[in-house]
Amino acid sequence: MVTDTGTLREQNLRLNEEVKRRTQQIAAINVVAATVGHSLDLDITFNTALQVVTRVVGAEAAGISLIDEARQEVVLRAQLGWMQDFVVSNPMRIPAGRGMSWEVINRDDAVVHNNLDEHENFAVPGFSKEHFRSIVMAPMHARGRIIGILSVMSHRANRFDDDLVDVVKSIADTVGVAIDNARLYEMHVEQENRLNAILHSTADGILTTDQSGHISLINYAATRMLDVTAGQVMGRPLRDAPIQPRVRDRLLLALESDASDSLKSFRVSLETGQELSVLVSSVQAPAQVQYQPLADSSVIVLRDITHLREAEIARVQFIQAAAHDMKNPLSVTQSSIHTLEGMIDHNDAMLREVITIARSGIHRLQRLIDDLLQIEKIESGYEFRLEDVDLREMCYEVSAGIKPLMDERRLGYTVHLDEHLPLTIRVDREWMQRALVNYLENAAKYNTTGSRVELRLYEDAQHLRIEVVDDGPGIPAWAQIRLFDRFYRVENRRDIRGSGLGLAIVKSVAEAHGGSVYVHSYEGSGSTFGMILPLHPEESLRAL
Repeated sequence: MVTDTGTLREQNLRLNEEVKRRTQQIAAINVVAATVGHSLDLDITFNTALQVVTRVVGAEAAGISLIDEARQEVVLRAQLGWMQDFVVSNPMRIPAGRGMSWEVINRDDAVVHNNLDEHENFAVPGFSKEHFRSIVMAPMHARGRIIGILSVMSHRANRFDDDLVDVVKSIADTVGVAIDNARLYEMHVEQENRLNAILHSTADGILTTDQSGHISLINYAATRMLDVTAGQVMGRPLRDAPIQPRVRDRLLLALESDASDSLKSFRVSLETGQELSVLVSSVQAPAQVQYQPLADSSVIVLRDITHLREAEIARVQFIQAAAHDMKNPLSVTQSSIHTLEGMIDHNDAMLREVITIARSGIHRLQRLIDDLLQIEKIESGYEFRLEDVDLREMCYEVSAGIKPLMDERRLGYTVHLDEHLPLTIRVDREWMQRALVNYLENAAKYNTTGSRVELRLYEDAQHLRIEVVDDGPGIPAWAQIRLFDRFYRVENRRDIRGSGLGLAIVKSVAEAHGGSVYVHSYEGSGSTFGMILPLHPEESLRAL
């Protein structure tokens, strides 16, 4: 019984010693983790890790090597307690497959030598002059891969038992994570500095907002365009920033969570006369810390297009002047043909045909000039004016003008206006009427006698849809993608006269109002030509 009690007491003492030793090891590892985690500066992390590991393990020297994957070498990056400088003056670089370093990497485990006698065949011969008798080298892991090696050395033989090796291995991984974090931070700082250099040297203005809608970045070009200083706007909510209301209000609309794509790209004229093109892009990021829902952060790009705007106006004015100059000789030619017509023998069929061809050619040239002028005016915004227009009145006015053509073509023409349509919409009345007339004239020209044409207006998801529907011959699928291009004519319908600009004008009018056009057609089943317009175009129309 006494023997059993003594044995039990001895076992308890050994167990207590083991627990105490393990506790000290864990405490040592925690000390390393806490110490090396204080800094994200790579050099400070190196030096701190070496000082702590030598103190915890009770060694005289230590070193940290990192893997150079590009050159397939292990490079000593930091050392402590060595006689020679293997970092700066005589860099220690060990090629792949050589020395104890690559043995550690290939085994992915610690390598221990407790009885070095200076006769070993080291990969770096000068290492033998350090007179180390014991060394343990452990792989440092970060994010599932080996990034380097932690080496701990002593001038005494048999210095590292299994327990100390386990401690070094644990410390190596702790240091590896700290080094990887510091390296990631360095890369982040480098990329941030490079990005800042790019942002502040570009001619485009760049503005960013964070998830709470505060301005987080503004470059030099943006401060000049918006006539502010960085200090006036940084950190402030966009809606309170002292920038021109024209820009701020349009940006706030674009940054709303349900804003359409048409609101995220627009032009705006400043009070100074500058013309800006603005593009707003959302940057989505998961909210891993904040629990309350936040909006996406945004990047806003501003481009000064004043010179383009001036060039557009100058181009329109030039074309107008050129068209005016062309109209004079056309008028003279037309008058001459009219005079000649009164002088010819009307019984001569050939002369009558020649006169008819000449008159038709002049008319087509006049129409082409007029259409070109209209497209230039629309796309440049020249003489483009918005006003509140009664939808029903506008449709009936257009219908009254197109009815004679429909009757001439013997087409059944109807108008359908949805009862939920708003009373008015803000558009340029003249250009919108011209777009509707072009759609209806197009339907009349390409439909055979006895067909049906319907003008249909209805509301769809905060947009106005205008459609011209017919049951004519339809359009081949291969031709539909180019119908709204300038001068495009479907090959098998070139017998019908036209400039090829009518649908291009409709497209330009729709886009000038922040909308778009479309066509749905099948051969033999008729066609639907449509236009989508925002019901509140003042929010999406480019400022002209």
